[in-house]
Amino acid sequence: MREQFLGIPMNLHHLELFYYVARHGGIMEAVRNMPYGIQQPAISGQILQLEADLGLKLFNRRPFELTAAGHELYGFVFPFFSQIDAVGERLRGGTIQTLRLAAPVFALREHLPELLRNVQERFPQLRITLREAHQPEIAGLLERQEIDCAVTVVEGQVAPRIQSEPLLSLGAAFLVPKHHKARTAAELLESVASGAEQSALISLPANEALPRRFRELTSRLGLEWIPSIEVTALDLIDTYAANGFGIGLTLTLPGKRPTSGLRALPISEMAPVEVGTLWRDPQSPAVEALRAVLRARAAVVKQQAASAGT
Repeated sequence: MREQFLGIPMNLHHLELFYYVARHGGIMEAVRNMPYGIQQPAISGQILQLEADLGLKLFNRRPFELTAAGHELYGFVFPFFSQIDAVGERLRGGTIQTLRLAAPVFALREHLPELLRNVQERFPQLRITLREAHQPEIAGLLERQEIDCAVTVVEGQVAPRIQSEPLLSLGAAFLVPKHHKARTAAELLESVASGAEQSALISLPANEALPRRFRELTSRLGLEWIPSIEVTALDLIDTYAANGFGIGLTLTLPGKRPTSGLRALPISEMAPVEVGTLWRDPQSPAVEALRAVLRARAAVVKQQAASAGT
């Protein structure tokens, strides 16, 4: 219970340091994210003093993991330290809104600037923090309250207090050279199964949704085609496929054509990947506004895709 900390003399600065260590998942990560300069030995020494004062171990160092007491203390101090900037702004008479958003780099670069401008028009003093992050790490960022929302793949169960809203279904495709003899994804997979196709496969990391869906497909077909090159962004798949490193496994993004010299072979045998928004309740007005513009943009994209298909 949090009441176990009441009445115990604790140094406020030690509590602040613990807050940053717990929030960012380690002492070195806290050093990189502190709002003022402080070195790792100083943080380590003062955290040890805090643990000595409490008579409790707050976290395991390697790998970093909060103990039960550490989780309780973090929950105890979080409401205070996480709100300091916002309270200060209110006391100064401001009406600041903050928006901490995580997304893959292609979304941050290609799609979100215009949408964020729309949100900023509603909140002129909006403070925006953008963070490149991939699907496997986003849930953890939301649970640790390091971000307010994310644009990412939406699938499966989410943690308590984290909400999700699918927006677009994106199909998978192979990126092959224009002169490649395969005309469909099925033909390409048949060539892999027969051993005629020897090209390397370029893909996102194995723990992302797209390569996981692909492994399910190849397992059903009874063939093996393991990616030889893993990259962290979809546009790098285009780049390396165009430079002759192999065949790309990618998602078909609205309005994006393959790099010159490549063509896409849609993989109809794979279920589409759902992309949408994840956020933590309670949502702020800025998150609500961003979700509204994302929903509107998704509706336009779906309408354009429907018109193109008729």
